[in-house]
Amino acid sequence: MTEGGSHLKVEGPPPESWRAARLLRPMIDAHRRARGPYTVAAALLRRLVPETLDRSAELVAAHDIEIRAAAPELAELVPARRVTIDAGLSDDERILVPAPRRTLRLANGLAEFVRDAVPPGRALAVCNLAEADPTDLELLDVLARRVPPGTLTLLLCTGGPEPPPDTRDAAALWAVVDRSMREGFLHTVAELGERGLAKTEPGGASWWRFAQRTATALGGLGRTAEARALWDRVREVSQDPKMHAAAAYGTAMLDARHPDPARRDLGRAQRWINLAIAVSSLLPDPAERAFKLGFDRNGLALIELRRQRPEAALALVESAIELARELGERHPLHRMVLLANRAQLLAALGRDKEALDDYGAAIALDPAFPDHYLDRGNLLLRLGQHEEALADYERAMRAGPPLPEAYYNRAELRVTRGDTAGALADLARVIELDPGHLDARINRAGLLAAWGRDEEAAADVAAGLALAPGNPHLLTVLGQLETSAGRFATAAAALDEAVSAAPGLAAAWGNRGVLRYATGDLEGAVEDLSRAIDLQPQPDLFGNRAVALRALGRTAEAEADERRAGAFS
Repeated sequence: MTEGGSHLKVEGPPPESWRAARLLRPMIDAHRRARGPYTVAAALLRRLVPETLDRSAELVAAHDIEIRAAAPELAELVPARRVTIDAGLSDDERILVPAPRRTLRLANGLAEFVRDAVPPGRALAVCNLAEADPTDLELLDVLARRVPPGTLTLLLCTGGPEPPPDTRDAAALWAVVDRSMREGFLHTVAELGERGLAKTEPGGASWWRFAQRTATALGGLGRTAEARALWDRVREVSQDPKMHAAAAYGTAMLDARHPDPARRDLGRAQRWINLAIAVSSLLPDPAERAFKLGFDRNGLALIELRRQRPEAALALVESAIELARELGERHPLHRMVLLANRAQLLAALGRDKEALDDYGAAIALDPAFPDHYLDRGNLLLRLGQHEEALADYERAMRAGPPLPEAYYNRAELRVTRGDTAGALADLARVIELDPGHLDARINRAGLLAAWGRDEEAAADVAAGLALAPGNPHLLTVLGQLETSAGRFATAAAALDEAVSAAPGLAAAWGNRGVLRYATGDLEGAVEDLSRAIDLQPQPDLFGNRAVALRALGRTAEAEADERRAGAFS
């Protein structure tokens, strides 16, 4: 939590002086033991939602997803307006696990609701912050960043009273774990799932439900070693083929989906997924076998894609789609995922019309799911269908809580259409929602530098390099800014590092060529600009090389470059 303005955070118990504050409601005990995820949020919403409904039902309706996720007890007051297909599915058909970043989307939506709903000039006091659930810590951080202290002052302290012992049995724990998995509260699943495992018989049906959810959550949180150990525990205590098939699949995905490509072991992943397929093929129930085999083959397709073999991946996904036809109307989410995956592969292989058809079919199965609008919008943008792409990005924006990627993609579209001001506005929105969005920092820094807004560009470069030291794109912009300011030594250091880290980055070579021209190294300028042109021919590169060539007296070559630059217009 960061302090800003008159927001205040103190270590230890709440100070006596807080009793005099104009509190929105009595102090909230944030200790997660009493409730779990969104303990603070639910208490805050119980105070704000009923009175907001009286004066602005539209404001409440605009945040239905966030409110119902954080405070399900308010569901009767807040009808679901935007509903995805999984809401009406059975447990075995709900196959999608929300990404860990979903809670940031919820936090931003809740912050916007609070900002617009709270009576101004109040304070919110929260104790036991040190024991708060990660969902509440994230929300309070977003509130501190996005809600002005004059609207709602946050008074936060780490200490507080010790809550009563948690005596929940396995059934009560399961209710929280199951809801948390559906909502994407993965930290809660990991913590309470471990306690549920301790309260159930190893290898039994209840134990397996906790094990499957807990291992999946651990993998989603990047706690790979713990997830792998739990899948090993499943193999140790169970002889159930369904458990073994699921454990083999889950273990394979720990490698196939590892966020660091250098730490993926695709050979090991394939060995595990092959075992999953072998076990699934022996399942006696035809429908269960068809579903599980299709699920596993889709996992193997990911491994093939990671190996740069899209044709093999496509064949596997198509075989999974054939198996899904045996399921009738069951498992619509499974069919949606397969269609969307096939669309991505078809698009990568240049089969754009078929890809668009599959995206359309996936969207028809669940029009409230935003991700496929983004993917289809990206394909439409690549095809030059700008209005259609714009419509898809804006559908994604309306489908749920604030989605940074939708604004980022619309910024890319606006750059393509020459709408720099609109692109900057969208990138500002991305960074407001997610200050750690590195690509938004990179793109906004580049646009600001191109517009001559060097001070703002430098601020984005500094923020970006704090997130990713040595990032070649940011170093390239830094070199451009330092060249413009006449600080040639620091410009050279930044650009030398950029071309060393990313020798395929044309902008780094081009900017170093400009720097070398500015320092009188004409031959070096031509060399660097030529390298940039080889990588990515652009009119400004030809124009800059023409200037350097003329300065060297190589007039015929300069005139040829000027003609090439003019050919782009």
